[in-house]
Amino acid sequence: MWTLADKELSSRLLIGTALYPSPHIMQEAITASAAEVITVSLRRQNPQSGGGKDFWQFLQELNKHLLPNTAGCHSVKEAVTTAQMARELFGTHWIKLEVIGDDYNLQPDPFALLEATRELISQGFEVFPYCTDDLVLCEKLVEAGCRILMPWGAPIGTGKGLVNPYALRTLRERLKQITLIVDAGIGTASHAVQALEMGYDGVLLNTAVAQASDPVKMATAFRYAMEAGRHAYEGGIMPERDLAAPSTPTLGTPFWNQ
Repeated sequence: MWTLADKELSSRLLIGTALYPSPHIMQEAITASAAEVITVSLRRQNPQSGGGKDFWQFLQELNKHLLPNTAGCHSVKEAVTTAQMARELFGTHWIKLEVIGDDYNLQPDPFALLEATRELISQGFEVFPYCTDDLVLCEKLVEAGCRILMPWGAPIGTGKGLVNPYALRTLRERLKQITLIVDAGIGTASHAVQALEMGYDGVLLNTAVAQASDPVKMATAFRYAMEAGRHAYEGGIMPERDLAAPSTPTLGTPFWNQ
């Protein structure tokens, strides 16, 4: 078990609800992943209008904790308004805060993100900011009141994995008391293992499962990747070294020559 904000969870995987071939496959994949927290975008699926009602029904049937997000927002005002609407519609004070600054790589706008974070925390939100792996930005977000940070592994949807392990390790080492979740860029199960081996508390992903040739099997792979990565971290990963060392040391002469 581990604690995410005010919830006790078993799984360290957070999973998205977009891009699946069908709502039924989405349900099967999320169930197979064992994730207990799912993200949903108000800007893409409003539960009170049109097809959003059917989608909302599918989400309710999963019986998971909801983490609404402000995906697609490009300004502080837009993000704050979307978060306020999400709190009212989904009945949660959790919000995954996204304020996009560049449409080419969907990189978060660090200045707008920090401003929106301060405003939402003042309104009682538990803010899960989607940010880059910049140490100074992350420290400022913590100073603003964030207990959880979600630095990217790589730009959204690229599947490149952890492109800057040094920066991610630095965040883990410097922000020991903060819950850190790698969000975006995860492409396969080994990327999730790598993040957990670093000591990250969890991983949030969507595309790697939703657009796999078999989303259910890929979700299952990520389920066990989370367990493997965490067990490896807790077990104590051996340090790398330049010189070879025998796994079976030789002591003296063989006993049969004595």
